[in-house]
Amino acid sequence: MPTKAYTDVFTASSGGMPRQQMGSPIRHYKPGQPLGACLLFFTLAAQAAALVGEVTDQSGQPLADAVVAAFPVRGLPSPASPATAVLDQRNREFIPHVLVVRTGTEVSFPNHDHIRHHVYSFSPAKRFEIKLYQGTPPDPVRFDTAGVAALGCNIHDWMLAYILVTDSPYFTLTDSQGRWRLELPDDAYRLSLWHPDMEQDDMPSFGPLTPATTPDSVLHYRLAVKRKLRNGKPPDSLQIEGYKGEP
Repeated sequence: MPTKAYTDVFTASSGGMPRQQMGSPIRHYKPGQPLGACLLFFTLAAQAAALVGEVTDQSGQPLADAVVAAFPVRGLPSPASPATAVLDQRNREFIPHVLVVRTGTEVSFPNHDHIRHHVYSFSPAKRFEIKLYQGTPPDPVRFDTAGVAALGCNIHDWMLAYILVTDSPYFTLTDSQGRWRLELPDDAYRLSLWHPDMEQDDMPSFGPLTPATTPDSVLHYRLAVKRKLRNGKPPDSLQIEGYKGEP
């Protein structure tokens, strides 16, 4: 069976909807919304009940820590028992930098450093604060609203992490080579994509795709990202941040 390729080319300066070629990628787009000129290009291969893909930036370099979530066209399965997850703190850094959880998940924030941290988020998806502490707080934080929560530390300004909360139980992160794989039940799916450095505000959505019946389909997706100075890692010199010492 010949390979099918889908390309979605979107240029904000055109002032119109995306131009679709060889397929029907579907995007969340608001006419007139300034997104900046960008080219979106995504690589996906569907094999049996699995989707396998690759995400790159506008220069063709692989994007790590991109979130890929699949939403069944026939509706999401019933919520399971509340899940748990961990966002660690080691060597003055949040680990992982990007965490994906399903709506309703309780996240704990252990501090394995020998100093205190002060974790907070002011994001609409979840506002919370865990004031100066060491060890593991007794109560986890429940993330019950879909969206993205950006986290920081009130003591170490460079510390940065993201928790993406999704209603779907089917999600994964790209590895250091921008590759990902999703094992899925037999169904048709729409895919959404998110990355902390992406230029646009809305998560692009594509589909429907049926992995069991389209094993040779390939969807290319290149995502325009902004290069940020902060990646959540400690600076080479703490004095660069005007750091005055541990609390």
